[in-house]
Amino acid sequence: MSSSTKEKMERVLILCVDRDDDIGVKTKIKTPILGREENLNAAVNLALQDPEEPDSNAIFGAIRVFDSLTETNKSTENYQIATISGSDLGGVGADRKLVSQLNQVLKEFPASDVILVTDGYADEAILPLVQSRVPVTSVRRIVMKHSQFIEETAAVFSKYLRMLWQNPRYSRIALGLPGILLIILGTLAVAGIQPTYLGIAFLIVVGVVFVVKGFGVDKVARGFYKWVREFSPPPLPTQIANFAAIFGILLIGIGCYQAGAAVAGSPTIQPLPADISQWLAVLPKLVGEFIFQSIALIVFGICVILSGRAARWFFERDPRLLRTIVIIVTCAWSWQIFYQTSWILMDPTLAYTDLIAVIVTGILVTVGAVLITFLLHRRFADFFKEKESEVEKFKEG
Repeated sequence: MSSSTKEKMERVLILCVDRDDDIGVKTKIKTPILGREENLNAAVNLALQDPEEPDSNAIFGAIRVFDSLTETNKSTENYQIATISGSDLGGVGADRKLVSQLNQVLKEFPASDVILVTDGYADEAILPLVQSRVPVTSVRRIVMKHSQFIEETAAVFSKYLRMLWQNPRYSRIALGLPGILLIILGTLAVAGIQPTYLGIAFLIVVGVVFVVKGFGVDKVARGFYKWVREFSPPPLPTQIANFAAIFGILLIGIGCYQAGAAVAGSPTIQPLPADISQWLAVLPKLVGEFIFQSIALIVFGICVILSGRAARWFFERDPRLLRTIVIIVTCAWSWQIFYQTSWILMDPTLAYTDLIAVIVTGILVTVGAVLITFLLHRRFADFFKEKESEVEKFKEG
């Protein structure tokens, strides 16, 4: 045979795959196994160790393919047989070991194409990995006839069983719910509870799970937990303003509640008016009594809210601090105005001179507060961080 003919000869590798490494585990033979005699010895040893082992049949099948091809195509192709193995742990580790051994075989016998021989469904997972390195021209499955479909069914079943066991998305329902039910039923049985209550407990647990999944309670709880875990407190000035707002709203609510309770028990509406005209007749008195009972806490609560905001503007050097102080002074003085108004609503015969005096005094107090804050703004202008447009806006009032 000439050298040019030898160069044109194709190099075909008959590759047997043992993905779960039964050869190494049962016979202690190291893979890869290259050559017909070496593979024959490995298959015989494996069959002697475990006559029911399908991997020995796969190696015998690969040897049969090798012998058949070498007898019929001696002059046109060069053949070699090899067996590689993965790991008994399976998964990515097994695939990586198979690829490593395949590369080792290809270094010793650089094949132009491969005939893949496996012992069934699971080993064909290596097919894409082999094809990425050398073309696969044929796949031979050496499977015992009575176990072929059983093996495929077992492989699919084990895949889904592993998914239910390892994937938290499915294990919560497939394992968690039955686990809770078994614990409850076992506890009730130990306590000597009647069987009727066992069924009730089962229905309650299943109902709770359905409600939680149906209304997305688990997602809301997970989102709340994530928010609490990742929560970052706001700056100190913002915290002061927020706490002041909470306390101020609380004071306003208490004031309104106490005033409402006082109005509800007022002799003015005992007994309750019978028609709308009687309600309109007593309405001013009820409003006056409500204001009289609640105005102190309401005004104080509003001042607390505004004081918290003023503290925030002070720390942030915001010019809104001065305007907020004016509002606080005006709001605090409004307590006297509403107080005098409540007396007139409860007793229309009272003189209104005190109300007018309080209103005039309130106007003067507000004007004085505005002038003082304006002077303070000009005196401490460097203290505040503001734009020129904001300064002009403040000066314009």
